[in-house]
Amino acid sequence: MSELFRDYSEAAARSGAYDEMFAPGTVARKSYGQVDGALRELSLADVSARAESMARTFLDRGVTFDYAGEERPFPLDIVPRVIPADEWDVLERGVKQRVRALEAFLDDVYGRMAVVTDGVVPRALVTTSAHFHRAVHGFEPAGGVRVHVSGIDVVRDAAGTFRVLEDNVRVPSGVSYVLENRRAMAKGLPEAFGQQHIRPVEEYPRRLLSALRKTAPSGVDDPTVVVLTPGVFNSAYFEHTLLAGLMGVELVEGRDLICRGNRVYMRTTAGEQRVDVIYKRIDDEFLDPLQFRSDSMLGCPGLVNAARAGGVTIANAVGNGVADDKLVYSYVPDLIRYYLHEEPVIANVETFRLEEKEAREQVLDRLEELVVKPVDGSGGKGLVIGPDASRDELDALRKRVLADPRGWIAQPVLQLSTVPTLSGDRFGPRHVDLRPFAVNDGDDVWVLPGGLTRVALKEGSLIVNSSQGGGSKDTWVLSGSPQLPAVELPRSSITVREQVSVWPVESNWRDRQSDQQQ
Repeated sequence: MSELFRDYSEAAARSGAYDEMFAPGTVARKSYGQVDGALRELSLADVSARAESMARTFLDRGVTFDYAGEERPFPLDIVPRVIPADEWDVLERGVKQRVRALEAFLDDVYGRMAVVTDGVVPRALVTTSAHFHRAVHGFEPAGGVRVHVSGIDVVRDAAGTFRVLEDNVRVPSGVSYVLENRRAMAKGLPEAFGQQHIRPVEEYPRRLLSALRKTAPSGVDDPTVVVLTPGVFNSAYFEHTLLAGLMGVELVEGRDLICRGNRVYMRTTAGEQRVDVIYKRIDDEFLDPLQFRSDSMLGCPGLVNAARAGGVTIANAVGNGVADDKLVYSYVPDLIRYYLHEEPVIANVETFRLEEKEAREQVLDRLEELVVKPVDGSGGKGLVIGPDASRDELDALRKRVLADPRGWIAQPVLQLSTVPTLSGDRFGPRHVDLRPFAVNDGDDVWVLPGGLTRVALKEGSLIVNSSQGGGSKDTWVLSGSPQLPAVELPRSSITVREQVSVWPVESNWRDRQSDQQQ
């Protein structure tokens, strides 16, 4: 064992978590053989120099985030997270299944509400959600897709079993870090990267563009796609610019758009140009001041009416936030059974619905043992980890729960799996989660091989969000065979204004799951 891993096994045993790289003891798992071999040959000076080089590269390329008011390079650790092919096959099937069920649920709750009539979920679950928007009730999106892009957060429990932690089908972010992490890690740990068959991630922009164009309003032969950003002060602005550049489409702000006759146009130096598909990267509440917040300067008046009339596709669809509600999350296994007539491939984390009296009483008696989350929270904001909370914090939480039981859920404290992460002069076990991204074009759900692995950089911490001081790892999905035939998406139907070439060209990969397996 390298000096860099001194005391690692003892620290891993103390955490009680499933370690992704090492089986109990010091023997690397088979999928990490190449990574382990490469790291054994490196000194602390070597590892530190490579980490500093990756950080400088990120800073130069603008791969940064705002933490406590300071712009920092996004932390990328030199040890990747490696997922064997057989484990990825399960994750991929589970994510696809989840997306299809949520797509069916959203179509239903903004239409017939059969899921309520049939008693699967209570009506109040939907109508009391802060992100259920009556403004789009009865609305059928052009292309028939509401969840164009999703990020399904999964974790491993102490037994090594994958579980879904939450769903993100409003404005899921983080895929830019997946692309940039891969670019950096190909140079950061080339000894291991070049010795394995790792599924590429560079196909994502083309998959996304193809799906957006495919779901354009009917009768449009050559759709114009734009990325709608809140502007340069948004924390994810780097991602907005990167995706627009890689897709070769315009990046616009609300002030660049105008609605007229239920059509959307963008202002250009050559005059107005019709827009057919808007990939929005702003929250619904700021999208259209005629329907939502009247003081919003980020969107464009009339967008919702244009979408209702079939004049423009908005991706992701307005109103998707009801499916992100963490109370709705607790019903997703039932939704899978109801809409798809299947058993969930990936189970939820055990969840207590605090609006139910029996569950609420049980949780309030055990607050110091559980994690309590606001149902509409994101980025780790508002959650309280019982074992880490003070008595005053627990007392305040108790009052908030009693005042608004519908606004909270509770879950057991999961010891998220760990991956070696550089800390000072050695590697230590740090907790991670995983956000696989999926693209839905109406006919197929494609899952990006890998996704964003977020890591808690503080020892023992379970908070992986970058806004709370977390970092990331490149996620390597190993191929089950040394070579797979390349798949070319149709190029003749994709016209771009500007071709931005950032990534090395690599072979694409076929989905290996048949419809019967999905």
